[in-house]
Parts: sequence; structure tokens; C-alpha cells
Amino acid sequence: MQTTYEDLLKTAKRTLQEARAAIHSEIIDYPTPISGCDAQFNHLLQERQRVTQAIFQLDQPVFIPTPRTPAPNAGVESR
Repeated sequence: MQTTYEDLLKTAKRTLQEARAAIHSEIIDYPTPISGCDAQFNHLLQERQRVTQAIFQLDQPVFIPTPRTPAPNAGVESR
């Protein structure tokens, strides 16, 4: 059986969701007190945001600009 694009997309999303859950667990278990300059904690927050953004991007429709449709909402140019 050949792996389809949709299967790979589901696997990527599931892997990213697992990574986000692992990061979230690390944030919850992080020892207190947390100061504003705690580099490790801030790094965890940044990584969680990056993973969340990647999951969001996977859910977005793919738009490939062409000369006839230069922007997502531009419509099709008729000639």
C-alpha cells in the first residue's frame, strides 16, 4: 500500500500535537518561581508557539500563486 499525501499530513499533525503535549507537560512541571528572565522557560513557551503555528499552517488551504491568480482572494483573471 502506498502512503498518500493525506496520510502523511495526518501523521505530521499527530506528531506535532504529541510534541505540543510534551512541551505543555514540561511547562506545567517547571519548578517555581518563574522569573521574567528564565531562558529555559521562555524557550519552552517559544517552542510551544512554533509547534502550535505549524499545526495551524497544516490546516490552512494551500495557495500557489499563478499569473492568473496572484493573490488568494483575487479571483481568476480573464483574457
